[in-house]
Amino acid sequence: MNMIKAESCAKGPVIPTAPLVVFLEKVQETALQVYGHKGFDPKLFVDMSLRQNLEVTVEAFNKIPRTVNGSVLKNDLDGFIGKYLGGADEDLVYVEPVDYVVEPEGFLPKVKNTEVRAWALEVHSLWKNLSRKVSDHVLEKPELYTLLPLKNPVIIPGSRFKEVYYWDSYWVIRGLLASKMYETAKGIVYNLISLIDQFGYVLNGARAYYSNRSQPPVLAAMIVEIYERTGDLDLVTRSLPSLLKEYHFWNSGIHKVTIQDAQGSNHSLSRYYAMWNKPRPESSTIDSETASKLPNICEKRELYRQLASAAESGWDFSSRWMRNKSDLTTTSTTSILPVDLNAFLLKMELDIAFLANLIGESSTVTHYTEASQNRQKAMNSILWNAEMGQWLDYWLGNSNTAEDIYKWDDLHQNKKSFASNFVPLWTETLRSDNITTQKVVQSLRSSGLLQPAGIAMTLSKTGQQWDFPNGWAPLQHIIIEGLSRSGLVEAKALAEDIAVRWLKTNCVTYKKTGTMHEKYDVTECGAYGGGGEYKPQTGFGWSNGVVLALLEEFGWPEDLKIDC
Repeated sequence: MNMIKAESCAKGPVIPTAPLVVFLEKVQETALQVYGHKGFDPKLFVDMSLRQNLEVTVEAFNKIPRTVNGSVLKNDLDGFIGKYLGGADEDLVYVEPVDYVVEPEGFLPKVKNTEVRAWALEVHSLWKNLSRKVSDHVLEKPELYTLLPLKNPVIIPGSRFKEVYYWDSYWVIRGLLASKMYETAKGIVYNLISLIDQFGYVLNGARAYYSNRSQPPVLAAMIVEIYERTGDLDLVTRSLPSLLKEYHFWNSGIHKVTIQDAQGSNHSLSRYYAMWNKPRPESSTIDSETASKLPNICEKRELYRQLASAAESGWDFSSRWMRNKSDLTTTSTTSILPVDLNAFLLKMELDIAFLANLIGESSTVTHYTEASQNRQKAMNSILWNAEMGQWLDYWLGNSNTAEDIYKWDDLHQNKKSFASNFVPLWTETLRSDNITTQKVVQSLRSSGLLQPAGIAMTLSKTGQQWDFPNGWAPLQHIIIEGLSRSGLVEAKALAEDIAVRWLKTNCVTYKKTGTMHEKYDVTECGAYGGGGEYKPQTGFGWSNGVVLALLEEFGWPEDLKIDC
């Protein structure tokens, strides 16, 4: 892995980005000056491709005439972009999925209501709209594109997200499995495995500018789900070495933190930590503006790392990561041991042990079973709060990061309720104790997060998209599935209640707007979400996947109306 140390003021590793990305950021910056803020999406410019090689293009860009004060005229920039750059739609082309049929045999057998069934078939048909493959041009000349040359067809989230994303893919796959599209699901997994083989981890998304961060680690969970439907042992055998490599990435170096509990025992837990200390290329102009309030380059670099690390968490952005919820510049992601990341890693340990067992790798089974027991102890010692009945994010404080061992302090647990505090329910061993689960169910009911149309991410209304009043499909699904599989009657009833609320708001919004949305406003049935640094998006990969997975699990009775 090509890592270089940054200047003395910014701690931590930096993985340099490609020269093409650096150039497209210059185009992005110029475009903002020329076109202005209104309707401007910085991502559009780093998704562009080159029509000629980089050297020729840079030379042409540098020759664009400039006015006395150094600015570029709109016609000149339009002319340059038209002649030298290709749009983001040219690198991914439509492909019909090989395993798509209009109504799959045995599709959603528990859905008895004809209106809901018709909607579910429309959501199923969206896989066709979102299916793409990397164009031959990218495979032939990858150096002209920021898109990574993945071999298999992909399902994109939709709208401005014209490439594959890591954690989105888990819920896309859950939907594809409900749609009986096993080959498409396997192809997505093989693409992600190829990223581990190339980079040592799964990138945030399949673009050159995402190479310095990952996203919540749910690849092992995808493979388990596909295996359970298909019995494909070849997939298990081919993926296991890559999963072990990914596991190492999350449990070593900067991601790994050692902390001593109140009894003096040492534990290892993990954190999000991007290998980057500049503006995120896809949001470069926005990040630069955010950092402009900070007094010096060192503080700016530190903020850029914290913003990129929040993007690695998938929760970009949220008051959950901020010291002051009304100030994005106080984002401090790397100072937090997150509940959800450690729950995902505990699930990964259990999933690796399960997969290794299938192919007779007994030493791997032993190693990862033990690792899961250690992480469970760590989560219960460091993150669990019996009084609240929740696992809580833990702030590492301002300790020197060179310090080898942090000491646990009750005051450092973040006592705010976040949806992520309930992610451990998804992990079998953390929901196996009925007394704990009962406590967690009561805590969720009284937390304020449960709203008329689903679970809110936080209770803070900040204008950030991973804050109140937004609800996002993956967290609904994780919590619903965790409750449903716990075996407690009360938990299962709550799971079904949340599923009905979520399905209703998705269906009613679909009927009103004709589309599935990236996020929903959970305070009101039939309202989609807003906030954040870009316009609300439609499509939408993981929202579609969760609807199909929930309808498969819970069905929909004939006599229950799906309206608000």
